[in-house]
Amino acid sequence: MSDADEPLIPERRRGSGARLVYEQLRDEILSLDLAPGSPVDEVALAERFGLSRTPIREALVRLQGEGLVTALPNRSTLVSSLDAAALPPFFDALVLMYRVTTRLAAEHHRPGDIATIRAAQAEFAAAVAAQDALGMIATNAAFHSAIAEAGRNPYFAGLFDRLLNDGRRLLRLYYESYDDRLPPRFVDEHEDLIAAVAARDVAGADRLAAIHAEQIVEQIDRLMKRRSDLSMPLERVSVDK
Repeated sequence: MSDADEPLIPERRRGSGARLVYEQLRDEILSLDLAPGSPVDEVALAERFGLSRTPIREALVRLQGEGLVTALPNRSTLVSSLDAAALPPFFDALVLMYRVTTRLAAEHHRPGDIATIRAAQAEFAAAVAAQDALGMIATNAAFHSAIAEAGRNPYFAGLFDRLLNDGRRLLRLYYESYDDRLPPRFVDEHEDLIAAVAARDVAGADRLAAIHAEQIVEQIDRLMKRRSDLSMPLERVSVDK
C-alpha cells in the first residue's frame, strides 16, 4: 500500500499513535528486548499497532534522533549497536560530568534545590524496591539531572543529560547484572551525595561522585567484554546497502 492509499487518520489520533509506537519501542530497546542490530520493519509494526506507516515513521524518526535506531542507505532501519570502541571516551566524559556537576551543586545550590533532589531520590528508591529496571533508569537520570541543575551551569547540565540519555541501555545492562535487585548500598550512595551537596562539602561531593561513577563504569565495562552480542557493528549486519 502506498502512502497515498493509506487510510486517513485524524491528526490527534495519528499523533497519539506515533507516541504509542515511540514509547513501546523505546522501552523494548532500552530493556534490550530488541537487541542491538535487530531489524525494525515498518510494515510489521504497522500491522502490530493497527496503524498506517506514517505514525510508524514519525516514531522511528524520533527514536533515530535519540540514537536508539539507525537508518541505513537502503532505507532499512536497525536497532543501534552498542559500539565497544566508543565506550572509553564515553566513560571518561560520564565520570567527569558526575564529578563536576556534583561539585558545582555543593558550591552553588539554592534553597529548594535539596528538596527537589530528595524527591528524585525517593522515586529512585521506590523503583529499586520494586525492581523496576526502566523506572530505575528514568529516576536515576532525574536524580543526577536535579543535582546538575543545582550547579547552575546549563552547559554542564545539558551535556550530562545527553550522556545519561546516551547511556540508558548501558545502565540497563548494569541493573541486569544484579538481576534488577540493586544492592541497597547504591541507594545509600545517592544519600551520601545528597548529604555532601547539602553540607556544601565540595571536595567530599567530588570524591563521592567519582566513586559512584567509577564503580558503574567498571561493572558495565566488564559486562561489555563478556557480551560481544551487544556490540555488533552495523557493517557486519547482513543487509543490502
